[in-house]
Amino acid sequence: MMENYRIRTDLALETTERFKEEQVEIRGVVIQEKYDKERDIKTTVVKIETENGAKAMGRPQGTYITLEAPNLSVPDEDYHREISREIAHHLRSLLDLSRELSVLVVGLGNQEITADSLGPQVVSHLKMTRHIIREYGVYNMGGEKMHRTSGIVPGVMAQTGMETLEIIQGVVSETNPDVVIAIDALAARSTRRLARTIQITDTGITPGSGVGNHREGINEENLQVKVIGIGVPTVVDAATIVHDSMAHLLEVLDETEQKEFLEEMISPHLHSLFVTPKDVDETVRRMSFTLSEGLNIAFEKV
Repeated sequence: MMENYRIRTDLALETTERFKEEQVEIRGVVIQEKYDKERDIKTTVVKIETENGAKAMGRPQGTYITLEAPNLSVPDEDYHREISREIAHHLRSLLDLSRELSVLVVGLGNQEITADSLGPQVVSHLKMTRHIIREYGVYNMGGEKMHRTSGIVPGVMAQTGMETLEIIQGVVSETNPDVVIAIDALAARSTRRLARTIQITDTGITPGSGVGNHREGINEENLQVKVIGIGVPTVVDAATIVHDSMAHLLEVLDETEQKEFLEEMISPHLHSLFVTPKDVDETVRRMSFTLSEGLNIAFEKV
C-alpha cells in the first residue's frame, strides 16, 4: 500500500527494504551487509549494476554505501571520531587517493533553515588547502604531496536566482577539480534513521529531491567530473508518520478498506509537510563536525 502514497526517501537502503517486504527479487542489484557489533555500526552496500536494476530502484547505476549507527545521536566525541574514520575509509574505496587530487566540496542546502544547513556547516569546518598550496607550495604544508581541497556553498535558487548546478558548473570550469563531493541533508523513510544514518554514493546528489523540489542533478553526467554524494537524513515525510501510526489498524482491514482509509488520512496537502527532530540544531551541528572530520582524514595525506 505504501508505494501508492509516494512516501519519499533518499536512502537506497530503504528502497531495497520495500522490495524485501513485498518479497520481490531485484535483478541487477547486489546487496552486501556487515555489522560491527563492538561499535554497533551496520554497513550496507547496495550496487546497482544494470539499467533494469536502476529502473526498479528508481536510482542511477552506481554504489550506495549506508552506515547505520544509533549512537550517532549521543554527543560522544570518541564515537563520532570512529564514524569519521569509517567515512574516510569508504571514501578511499570510491576514490583513488594514492595520487594527488584537487577536491571541490560543495555544501548544498539553505543555511538559513536548520534542517537543511548540513552541507554549508560541513564546508565551514573543512581544512581548505588549495589556496595555500597555490601560494606557497606543498612543502609549507609539511609534505611532498598533498590533496588540494576547496569548498563552496552555492545556496538555493530562492537566494541566488540561479540553479545550483549552474553555479557549480562555473566553479568546476574555473578550478578544474578531479572530484566533486556534494554534501546534503536527506529525507528518510524511517524516523529511527534521522541523524543516525550516513549515505555515501558515487552517483552524486539531486538537490531538493527528498522534499519533492527536484533540481538539476549534481552528477558526473552534468559536471563531466567524478561526483561523490554524502548525505544524512534530517527530515521525514509527514505521510510516513501517519502511515506508520496506522499500521496496526490497517492489519484488520481488507485491501479496499485500507485504500479508502489511507486516501482519507493521507490527504494531498500532507505530502508538502516534513518533520524534523526538536533538537535538530544541535544534531546538525554535531553531524557536520563528524562529516567534515571524515573528509579531513581522507584528504590529509596522499
